[in-house]
Amino acid sequence: MKRDRYNLSVAVFVLLRRDDEVCMIRRSGTGWMDGFFSLPAGGLEEGETLANAAAREAREEIGVTISAQNFQLSHSMHVWTENRSWLGHFFSCTEWQGTPYIAEPEKHSELRWESFHDLPTDTIPYVRQAIHHIVTGEAYSEHGW
Repeated sequence: MKRDRYNLSVAVFVLLRRDDEVCMIRRSGTGWMDGFFSLPAGGLEEGETLANAAAREAREEIGVTISAQNFQLSHSMHVWTENRSWLGHFFSCTEWQGTPYIAEPEKHSELRWESFHDLPTDTIPYVRQAIHHIVTGEAYSEHGW
């Protein structure tokens, strides 16, 4: 008897780090968690590595260029939201080219540098959890189960 494998979608998140701050963007006009702060993020596309997906998302959402080699995998999270599960991989970076700006104004309304230790109260809960675990050095967590 052949067993069907369970497939998960995969998301990547980018933490541009500047001292004890992280670059955050406020969602707007997306229909999901609008008004909340998140990180540049998106889904893995076919044929992409995780690091290349993170570089693409950073370029698309905040207009910076990052070499895939400049990313450090900081945290992985298994998430349950909206009646489905997915895996999120959070990549940190301290070197990039360009100045971050809102490159997709139809999806984001604000860009701010926030302290890792004092995130906005309206941060997406699983993003808040991941940043907390990154600060405390924990490589893996689960959210929403």
